[in-house]
Amino acid sequence: MTDQPTAGRFDGRTHILPVRIYYEDTDFTGLVYHGNYVRFFERGRSDFLRAAGIGHADLLDGDRPLAFVVSKMALEFLRPARIDDALQVLTTYETMKGPRMQIDQRIVRDGELLCRASVEAVCIRPDGRPARPTPRLIEAVRPWLAPAEGI
Repeated sequence: MTDQPTAGRFDGRTHILPVRIYYEDTDFTGLVYHGNYVRFFERGRSDFLRAAGIGHADLLDGDRPLAFVVSKMALEFLRPARIDDALQVLTTYETMKGPRMQIDQRIVRDGELLCRASVEAVCIRPDGRPARPTPRLIEAVRPWLAPAEGI
């Protein structure tokens, strides 16, 4: 039997990805280095898509290859995380308009908000130019978008 790594789970529109803090994630003070929160948020966005049924490799292998770039990210650090903490990365895809997606992300420990991110990601072609999402990507993400916004 082969164990598969978890891609997290959905609770309503929010994807929840468990993350454990290891020694390598911390700085000399024993706190999580600020740049690692960006990595945890990236994992949350990627595993959201994977759990919704479409991974990054799928997007690149299609008839219209696509990838994502982050065009904007605003972070707010509220409390530190420490070695051995069990965190959750909460990811909610809010809207998809043209090639742009607005994503709300939070990192929590036992329900306490540690860090928050507002992210804008853009679909691009392999040449780096913006591109509309494929129908397959739209259908995978549509059920998780804010009801009033849609696509």
